[in-house]
Formats: sequence, C-alpha cells, structure tokens
Amino acid sequence: MSYEQTIMQIIANSGEARSKSLKASRAARGGDFEQAEEFMKQAKENLTAAHKVQTQLLQAEGRGEKSEITVLLIHAQDHLMNAITVKELVSEMVEESKKRIEIEEKIKELKKND
Repeated sequence: MSYEQTIMQIIANSGEARSKSLKASRAARGGDFEQAEEFMKQAKENLTAAHKVQTQLLQAEGRGEKSEITVLLIHAQDHLMNAITVKELVSEMVEESKKRIEIEEKIKELKKND
C-alpha cells in the first residue's frame, strides 16, 4: 500500500466516524437512544481503525523511517482530531438528550395529573 493510500485510510475512517457521530446526535435528539448507541459504537470502531493507521505511521517514524510531511498528511490529522472532538461532544449531547426527554415526560405527566 502506498503512503498516500495509508493516509487516505485515516481520512476515510475519520470522516466516517464524524458522520456516524452526527447521526447519533440526530437519533438521540429524536429519542432513539438505541440507534444513537449503535452509531456511537460504529464511530468508535472507525476511530479505532484510523488511530491504528496513525500509530503505524508513528511507529515507523520511531524506527527511523522518515515520512514525508505533506498537506495530505496534515489534512488526515486534522480529520482525525476533528472526528475525535465531534464524537466526544456528541457523547455529551446524547446524555443531555436523555435528560431532556426524561424531563419532558415528567412535565407531561404532571400536566396530566393537574
């Protein structure tokens, strides 16, 4: 596999992780927490795959194999860090959505009893 193809694995997996995280956010906002959890699981798997490739590049450099620092590599790193950040924020948003829906249900119940 070429150096560029290796880098593209980071970009592709990171992009997919970001996409799955955002889908999880939408599912949670709609109250579908099972689907949100599945999307978050998939996002984690994609991030693991991207991180594994990144680790391989780091280990190669640690062995003295010089890697060319290209705009493509920088772009890949940017995608990976962005995907990690989005996943972390969406995890928080999912929890907030759970609490919001729980509160909304309690309010509905209180209004019914009035």
